[in-house]
Amino acid sequence: IAWCKAANCTIEIDAMGNIFAKRQGKENTLPAILIGSHLDSQPTGGKYDGVYGVLAALELVETLNDQNILTNAPLEVVSWTNEEGARFAPAMIGSGVFADVFTLDYAYSREDSKGKTLGNELVRIGYKGNDPVNLKKYKASFEVHIEQGPILEAEEKQVGIVTGVQGIRWYDL
Repeated sequence: IAWCKAANCTIEIDAMGNIFAKRQGKENTLPAILIGSHLDSQPTGGKYDGVYGVLAALELVETLNDQNILTNAPLEVVSWTNEEGARFAPAMIGSGVFADVFTLDYAYSREDSKGKTLGNELVRIGYKGNDPVNLKKYKASFEVHIEQGPILEAEEKQVGIVTGVQGIRWYDL
């Protein structure tokens, strides 16, 4: 957030804890372009997992600022809450609430292994924002993401295009 503020972005945190950093455009009535990822990870995600996408989006904003380029539409850097689901299952809760896949009440009720709920933890750390979730509409959304698994390397490819996403079912036994 401090880096985004230093890049002249305004910060909004929605009721799900998703962070949006907005850089104004020439025509701020246009739908914004959303760019980002997440800051949480999981045990084998590596240190750049979703962080790379958030930092790449911020780098784009900073480069545009350095070059005095004002885009037509506003840009928004996003950091989704609990995308990996490493603490609160299932994964993709922040973006899932945003996309109406999960309800806010469902997300808030998710418990970690110690019985702490996501909703109470967002309050505890000061990231249960006041802004409604999913009232904004975007022109487009981009996510630069790094997966440190062996598939692309084994196929000697540098870039992969996502054509689907995995489904996960969680059980506590």
